[in-house]
Amino acid sequence: MAALPPPQTPALPPADAGRRRFATLRTVLALMLREMSTRYGRTPGGYLWSIIEPLGAILVLSLGFSLLIRTPSLGSSFLLFYASGYLAFDMYQTISNMVARAIFFSRPLLLYPAVTWIDAVLARFLLNSLTSVVISVLLFSGILTVIDHRGTLDLMPILEAMGLAMLLGLGVGTVNCAIAGLFPIWEVAWSIITRPLFLASAILYLYEDLPQVAREILWFNPLVHITGLMRSGFYSTYGATYASPVYVLGISLVLLAFGQILLGRYHRDILNS
Repeated sequence: MAALPPPQTPALPPADAGRRRFATLRTVLALMLREMSTRYGRTPGGYLWSIIEPLGAILVLSLGFSLLIRTPSLGSSFLLFYASGYLAFDMYQTISNMVARAIFFSRPLLLYPAVTWIDAVLARFLLNSLTSVVISVLLFSGILTVIDHRGTLDLMPILEAMGLAMLLGLGVGTVNCAIAGLFPIWEVAWSIITRPLFLASAILYLYEDLPQVAREILWFNPLVHITGLMRSGFYSTYGATYASPVYVLGISLVLLAFGQILLGRYHRDILNS
């Protein structure tokens, strides 16, 4: 007698699938609003500090280097040169750090069946991405107005650099969220390992100004490609031919996939630790 085929799981009706997607969207929005009120609503100044912090860093860099050298490596404005490198790096760093602590931040809510680790990661990624984009637009607009920039902006590489910075931050943050949840010491170790990253991401200089040996090593740092793309959008004479968006995209997607696998397998262990 022929064996009966295994029963198949019935597909969700379109109405149930739509309700599930709406419930996920509502959960993500609720988590975003919770973080906005917790992180910014209880601090004097709120979102103002998110603008003052990168602005202060750019001003310090501009003032310090203007006392040492006559002109920046590109153009004549120290403000624009360092802003075009720093803001892309800051966007990556902010998103990766916030996503890395998504489960820890939302741990009490993750005990409810309606809230999943994907909701927590997605909420932190979206909120901090939108915040970083708004801050970048405000600061770039203010700097371009102050220096009376008359060059032609190329929005495509600027948007590409921002998108890659956000995706890389999501990938690195997801992996760190899983590893730090399993091994808490990893958070401290990662901060020590990545401390030289600011100096190795072509923020204070141009990649082309480095010796050949340094260029061959730093090419593998995806942030070097992102800062190059960002600057090529503000300076029409700068091509950043070394920058490879495909390389950054590949690194980001591999890290994101690896982080999702780890969280999917170990998120319950992380919550119960």
